[in-house]
Amino acid sequence: MSQLPDDTLRKILAQIQQTAHQSSRNLSLSRAQTAQKDKERRILQLTIAEIGTFPRTEAVKLYKGVGKMFVNVPRDAMEKDLRNQEKELSDDIVNLNKKSKYLEKQYQEASAQLRDIFHSSESKS
Repeated sequence: MSQLPDDTLRKILAQIQQTAHQSSRNLSLSRAQTAQKDKERRILQLTIAEIGTFPRTEAVKLYKGVGKMFVNVPRDAMEKDLRNQEKELSDDIVNLNKKSKYLEKQYQEASAQLRDIFHSSESKS
């Protein structure tokens, strides 16, 4: 292996460190977003289950919050809207999990490269 100048080695090491740090930070952010979306999805599931316990009569009125007001919404429309929201959140969670796996792999690779560099420099000393 040819000897690279110290300046070039420092730049490579800084780039690897930056990649590891950025991947770690983005991984934490992605996991936090996943947890938040999962919480929202569970709340929607509970809401759907609660609406399902109501009798299917015209006497039961459902209201949807719109800003500072509430609007009377038919039950079927409310359930459809909630199920669509749940599906969107589930899709978002799947995508965030994929992103997390990619970022975790990227972080592990950068960390492994750093370990290899430091172990090889220790063995040369």
